[in-house]
Amino acid sequence: MRILGLDLGSRTLGVAMSDSNEKIATMKETFRFEEGDYDAAVDHVLKYIDEYKIKKIVLGLPKHMNGDLGEKAQLSMEFKEVLENEREIEVILIDERLTTVMALNTLKATGANAKKRKSKVDQLAAMNILQTYLDQKR
Repeated sequence: MRILGLDLGSRTLGVAMSDSNEKIATMKETFRFEEGDYDAAVDHVLKYIDEYKIKKIVLGLPKHMNGDLGEKAQLSMEFKEVLENEREIEVILIDERLTTVMALNTLKATGANAKKRKSKVDQLAAMNILQTYLDQKR
């Protein structure tokens, strides 16, 4: 079974997917949508669920550095609820603090220019979120 990893932003959705053995996460894409149009993001995820027969999703939960949950965390929790209501699927929330920073640092280290970093950062963050989950599962 493949697992989907998601990094939800206000205008982008980073998407990653595991291999069929649930060991390695790979980047898939950054889906862009109108600010706040989470319905479009849900519809996009539903296509992945249907096409790849996804039964589990790992969704980043953006906590504040002190561990508190803010507005963005609430959006992730609502996104989780909508996905679970749309399909029979398990959505696991995982702490995503610093995943975007890690992704940016990784891209800088590879010499990616600013445009390339911007286009890849969300999917790399999604991959980090998913890989963290896969590693914890072992």
